[in-house]
Amino acid sequence: MDINVGDVLKLKKQHPCGSREWEVLRVGADFRLKCLGCGHQIMIARKLLEKNVKEIVEKA
Repeated sequence: MDINVGDVLKLKKQHPCGSREWEVLRVGADFRLKCLGCGHQIMIARKLLEKNVKEIVEKA
């Protein structure tokens, strides 16, 4: 899966704030994502993220 910094991803499960869209801030073995609803940032393993991505909404 081709995911780059600045892409906006829509995930299968929503964040507790209600948003499903996340911005990619860092790419590597782990990804740093920022919730576009509330601004919360998380680190998530590549394997887990690739399983949970529904679509790439916006390419950087």
